[in-house]
Amino acid sequence: MAFPDPSQRSLAELWSLKGRGAVVTGAAAGIGRASARRLAEAGASVLLVDRDARALESAAAQLAGPGRQVEAEVADVADPAAVARVAGLARRRLPWVHTWVNSAVTYDFGRATELSDQDWDRSMATNLRGVFACCREAGRLMAELGRGGVIVNVTSTEAHRGMPRTAAYVAAKHGVLGLSRSLAIELGRYDVRVLTVAPTLTETEGMASTLSAMGEEGRQRWCDRLPAARIAVPDDVARVVLFAASDMSAMMTGSVLMVDGGEMVGVNRMRLL
Repeated sequence: MAFPDPSQRSLAELWSLKGRGAVVTGAAAGIGRASARRLAEAGASVLLVDRDARALESAAAQLAGPGRQVEAEVADVADPAAVARVAGLARRRLPWVHTWVNSAVTYDFGRATELSDQDWDRSMATNLRGVFACCREAGRLMAELGRGGVIVNVTSTEAHRGMPRTAAYVAAKHGVLGLSRSLAIELGRYDVRVLTVAPTLTETEGMASTLSAMGEEGRQRWCDRLPAARIAVPDDVARVVLFAASDMSAMMTGSVLMVDGGEMVGVNRMRLL
């Protein structure tokens, strides 16, 4: 395959996703919703996917606007047949399917010794097997279309360490990291790039109960640990997802883009002096 050279293109052209289609899972809220908005702003035709029909309808309505193509499909990524249906819909309804963002997530908190088989399986079905099913369909579709593309898997800083009371979630995110690296090798021949975006603690609907339980004192302690000195918001992550999807990152695959506010470099000692 002759790979395109972006060197002679303007910055505006490198950022643009006009004429391209993007699928975003977990698009009804949080990071998925913010990512879909940024991709649409860059010109992509976007297919929003989520299992929450009401929230998905609201997200699609807010994203819709003059000159924008916004589609919505209710589907649970834990169901491989539903994922295959989404891929078929994307091929029929979108222009060149160039980007697939896997942002759907579920949380199961609790001590590992108290975690049931059902809890474990539910987490894996969405957070790991669901990502695999989406990557499989995206990879097949992009390879068949023959024009290249980008798969962006939203993981977490927890994909790079351990964390108490989140064994299933952390194990799944570690798995997604390994999956992404392997797929980057397999799909490179088709000019399909695979990147992971790893956010720190982010103000999303899914983390609302955790953030509430932390209280103001706990939130402040968390912020004091970070050089960025604040909790992330979904758009912090969405802007990096856009970078990953755009031709600005054309020479990147198999890479991890940390959106961690400095979390992984350790305690912000300067703020503690």
